[in-house]
Amino acid sequence: MPFVLGTYRDGSLRDLPFSRPVLPTPPASSSTTRSMAANEEDSALVKLELACSDLRTLLQSSAKLEKDLEEMEKKFDSIDEKLSTAAKRVAPLQSLAMAAKALETRINRAVSPALGLLHSFKLSESFQKKLIELSDKLSIEKNPRKRLKKLLKYVQCVDQLNEVINLVSRDGEPVIQKLQEVVEFLRRTKATDQYRTQRLKETLITLKALYESEVDAMRFDGLLDEALLNLQDEFEIMLQQMKHQNIGEQQADEEADQTLVSDLGTEMEVQVLRRIAETLSASDCLDICIDIFVKVRYRRAAKALMRLNPDYLRTYTPEEIDEMQWESLETAISLWIQHFELAVKTVFVSEKKLCKQVLGGLPEVLIWLECFVKIADKIMAVFFRFGEGVARSNREPQKLFKLLEMFDSLEKLKLEFTEIFEGESGADICIRFRELEKLLVHASSKVFWEFGLQIEGTSDFFAPQQDGSVPKLVRYAVNYLKYLTTETYSAPMAQVFRTEQMWKAGILSKPETDENLLKDAISNIMEALQRNIESKSLSYKDKILPHIFVMNTYWYIYMRSRNTELGKLIGEQYMKQKYKSAAEESAYMYQWRAWRPLVRLLEKEESEEQDNGTKATAAFVRGKLEAFFNRFDEISQSHARGYSIPDADLREQLREATVKLVVPVYSEFLNAHSKLLSGESYVSPESLKGLVGQVFNGTDRTSNGKPKRRDSKDTVPGRNSVSVEGELKNFRRSRSKSIDA
Repeated sequence: MPFVLGTYRDGSLRDLPFSRPVLPTPPASSSTTRSMAANEEDSALVKLELACSDLRTLLQSSAKLEKDLEEMEKKFDSIDEKLSTAAKRVAPLQSLAMAAKALETRINRAVSPALGLLHSFKLSESFQKKLIELSDKLSIEKNPRKRLKKLLKYVQCVDQLNEVINLVSRDGEPVIQKLQEVVEFLRRTKATDQYRTQRLKETLITLKALYESEVDAMRFDGLLDEALLNLQDEFEIMLQQMKHQNIGEQQADEEADQTLVSDLGTEMEVQVLRRIAETLSASDCLDICIDIFVKVRYRRAAKALMRLNPDYLRTYTPEEIDEMQWESLETAISLWIQHFELAVKTVFVSEKKLCKQVLGGLPEVLIWLECFVKIADKIMAVFFRFGEGVARSNREPQKLFKLLEMFDSLEKLKLEFTEIFEGESGADICIRFRELEKLLVHASSKVFWEFGLQIEGTSDFFAPQQDGSVPKLVRYAVNYLKYLTTETYSAPMAQVFRTEQMWKAGILSKPETDENLLKDAISNIMEALQRNIESKSLSYKDKILPHIFVMNTYWYIYMRSRNTELGKLIGEQYMKQKYKSAAEESAYMYQWRAWRPLVRLLEKEESEEQDNGTKATAAFVRGKLEAFFNRFDEISQSHARGYSIPDADLREQLREATVKLVVPVYSEFLNAHSKLLSGESYVSPESLKGLVGQVFNGTDRTSNGKPKRRDSKDTVPGRNSVSVEGELKNFRRSRSKSIDA
């Protein structure tokens, strides 16, 4: 396919394909066909010539355009040369403009802070005037709530003044230094005229003199210092006004809730105190603030506790405590327990809360805990030294119960105490708390075991009761152990044993149960008591008194222990086997020694059977009766003078057993010799029964050996009121008459 030259839209040349137009197919005639072909060729040639003509015209235009471009390039070169020349001429001016801009920036960097410093001076002056106005209003305000609001505004104004003064103090020297550098730079470089430089220099001198003369006065000698002193006074006054309410009333009312903790101040008061503390801290007065707080709150807490009249705390050395009367010491320990709990749960909880509310927002995070510990330390030291004095004093048996009460109260307070005196600051107080607990554990344990040693030791130094009654030691020991096994004291006593065992064996050891520890300890005391009883029973010279003594003592132990916590702990069955059986055995031995010889006097003999009915036999029978009643008289006198059976139930049982032993034998003897005794006066069996009862009435004595006054509850129903001595006199009188006849 032939190509012709063409142009793009941008005017460049290009080759375009050229094709002939498609002619319609001629008819089959050959002449016609040739004619049409010739016409088409002519038309194509014409078009080709036209196209060539257009191409020539285009080439001519392109040549002209190229010439125009060359001329334009020459003009551009000329312009570029002129611009280079102009740039060389403008360059010094551009450098001068940049230098002026840099100078302006440098001057602004010094002048702008200087203007800010002058503005700070103006703010300081306005805040000082406002401070004076607020101070005047505060001095005349009487309404407490309104005064607190004005005081809060006063504190805010002090904070603002302090902030401005700190800003002036902090930025003054750098501002003056920058301004001085600018003045030196202008003088050295002569960047501006001499007049402007001189005026800037005078401004520098004035600003420097103002800073040097005013800043120190504003910080230390001006209104700010006076305002801080006023705030310190207000701080102290407000702290003094916060009192612990109803401390004395709580102590007076035993049913009052002593653990009630109340806020020491209102929300507004606490807010003002907190703002004052923060202001004083920001003004380098933190030490003064803390001193005021600790001093005032310590006095308030101490004064609140002084309303309880704790005069007993002045006696705290072991020697002084040993000299106290037991009733006074007992009362003092009870008060110590109550006051210690009240101080921890009420006074110190309130003080700690106030410390955190007022001082908790200071930058020193734990400063409030240290202040609280300083407040409580001296007060707790007074309580601790009294408790330590009691624990180190003489270990008398009666102190055990008060020592256990002290230990139990500390144990109940331990968790709350460690929470109140938390952290490193309260470590010393917690250590002293634990040391007091250790002292109480050692003291309680020592008192208990030394009590057992004292029981065994008395068998060598003290004589037994001369009438066979129960010794005071046994009475004291049994009641002592009964009291110890009550719910109030058994748990702390067992805890003392467990704690001591863990200290000896180690924490990882497996201690016995509290019940077993207490049971073993009390069993040891009971065994010591039993050894004491057996030892004393051997010191009697009378053959009957040891049995009366053992019978009375073991019967007393059993009767006083059964159906009590002591009996339940040791075991009711064990108590029966150990003490009741021993008492019954001794009662049998007493009857055998005292009454069996009397019964043997009326037993039949061979001579009576052989000579029955003779006068000699009658005399022999009367002789036996006389010997019987003589012996009965001796027994009665022995019981009246030296034998004591204080327990009414035990006396009644012995009376019944003795009646069953003596009266049937006597009745049988009378029946067997009734013919020989006919016509004679003798004591009837019923009268003898009454006489036996009178013998045991005479054994109803107190522990000092004197006859005990009997009232209606001591009489035995149906007992004959005839005296032993009267019956025997009547018998002897009738016998003498029969002999005379």
